[in-house]
Amino acid sequence: MDNILEVNGLTKRYPAFSLDEVSFSLPEGCITGFIGANGAGKTTTIRSLLNLAHKDAGTIKIFGLDAEKHEKEIKDRIGIVMDGSYFYNDLSMKDMKNIIAPAYSKWSDTDYRTYMEKFDLDPKQKISTFSSGMKMKYALVLALSHQAELLIMDEPTSGLDPLVRSQFLEMVTDYMKCGGKGVFFSTHITSDLDKVADMLILIDGGKIIFQQSKDDLLDKFRIVKGNTDLLNNQSIKLIKSLKVSPFGFTGITEYVSKVKKEMPKVLLERATIEEIMLAYIGGDNIDC
Repeated sequence: MDNILEVNGLTKRYPAFSLDEVSFSLPEGCITGFIGANGAGKTTTIRSLLNLAHKDAGTIKIFGLDAEKHEKEIKDRIGIVMDGSYFYNDLSMKDMKNIIAPAYSKWSDTDYRTYMEKFDLDPKQKISTFSSGMKMKYALVLALSHQAELLIMDEPTSGLDPLVRSQFLEMVTDYMKCGGKGVFFSTHITSDLDKVADMLILIDGGKIIFQQSKDDLLDKFRIVKGNTDLLNNQSIKLIKSLKVSPFGFTGITEYVSKVKKEMPKVLLERATIEEIMLAYIGGDNIDC
C-alpha cells in the first residue's frame, strides 16, 4: 500500500512553541485521526502541510510530490476543511461556489448538487445566516466537489451538535468507499475517531508520541479497577494514570497479562481513545 502523505523531520519554531522533527505517514485508503491536547501542535502541523506556515526543516510529500515544489498541483488534488469560516459572509452559497470552482481542474457541478442535497443546503442562502454546523457542512461540500484524493481537516466537528457531527462523519466514510483516497483528521473529539478512524497519531509538546492502528491500540489497553489491597510496588509499575481513593483504585494498563498475574481479582474494562491519550500525556499517579 502506497503512502498518500509522508512527513519526515518536520520542524517549525516559534518563540513559545516548536514542532520537533515530526515524522509520520498516511497510507492510501486510511482515515487517520490526529489527536492531542490543545496547543500540542496539531494545527501548526496542518498549516505546515498546506504551506500556510513555512517549515524550518524537514520534508513533506503528498502523492509522492514535494509539497513546496508542487504546491499548486497538490492543492488541486486535496480538499481542505478548517475550523473557522473562510467564506465571504455577504455572498450566497451559489456565489461562493462560483468563485471557488474555477480554481479546480476537476470541479464537478453534479457532485456539488448531490452533496448540497444530502446536507439539505439551499444554494441561495447567504453565508452570513449560517450556523457553525452549516459552515462546516458547506466546507465539506466544497472539499468533496472537485474529486479530491486527500481530505485534510482541522477540528471540523468542533462545536457541532451530535446530529450534524453524525451526518458529517457519514459523508467522510462514504467518500472513502471509492478507494484510492485518504483522510487526515485533526480533532479533540476522540469519540468521533472511535467511529471512523483506521489509524491514530498522537502529538504532544510538538513531538509525535505514537502512530498506531486504532484497533491494535484499543486491543492493547485496558482500564484497571480494584481494591487498594491489590496494589504493591510491583503492580503499581504496570499502571498509568493511577488514581487511589478510600474506595479503591482505577488506572490504565498496556500490560494486561502481567496485571492479571499480579492481581487476579482485578476488574479490566475496555479503554476509550481519550483514556489512552490521557494515559500518555497526563499519566501521573494521584492519591485522592
